[in-house]
Amino acid sequence: MQDPSPSLSLAAALDHGPADKRISILRQIGAGGSISEAARTVGVSYKAAWQALDTLTNLAGVPLVERVVGGAGGGGAVLTPAGQALLDAAQAMDAARADVLARLSGQAPVAARLALRTSMRNQWPCVVEALQVQGPLVRVQLRGADAGASALRLASRITRESAELLGLVPGLPVLALAKATAVQVQPARSTFPVGDNCWPARVTRVARGEAGDEVAAQLDAGVHMVGFAYADSGLRARARVLLSLPESALALAVVS
Repeated sequence: MQDPSPSLSLAAALDHGPADKRISILRQIGAGGSISEAARTVGVSYKAAWQALDTLTNLAGVPLVERVVGGAGGGGAVLTPAGQALLDAAQAMDAARADVLARLSGQAPVAARLALRTSMRNQWPCVVEALQVQGPLVRVQLRGADAGASALRLASRITRESAELLGLVPGLPVLALAKATAVQVQPARSTFPVGDNCWPARVTRVARGEAGDEVAAQLDAGVHMVGFAYADSGLRARARVLLSLPESALALAVVS
């Protein structure tokens, strides 16, 4: 008879690497038995610590932490056997990753970016320029990793907890990601605004479709982007266009 109980998914829980602070939070809970103390030690809010635990639990597929009620200390939290197994696996992966990156030397940043598997077709190495707290959200201003006046400029709007867990600060290298379906392509017009998340470009390829025309374009900033125009847009290779992306649709990953 098959065991109906769920099993720990190490691959899913650890697939995103150690760059954010989720594993550190879990490790501190194991060491101190307190979620609030773990949050203080790692340097995030109590709410962000719970978000980290919820995400890890979803990825792992089994509970990683149990609440302890009562006792001399007034209760706390302990790791489940699955939580401890996840920490052991994370430690082994960290050691193996450090060895590989040491051997790759200067190629390590590129190798780390290539190791990130995602359905998002638009991916750009960037650097955090500024953070603007807007209530429960943070607006993250980014520039392309290639320096210069023509460097790609982007903005992402994420929750404060996500910014804390990623450890975002000015100067931090990140990877910006966006689904092609989130990028809108329109014919270039002089009245169309150009700024953060709105870029002039030249079409390189067009694939017609009933639900919309898929457009590949090279931005004036030098990078490539894929987006969608309305069906039967009439766009052709070398046509001038403007691409735009909602700030809430730009995801960030820390891969270093």
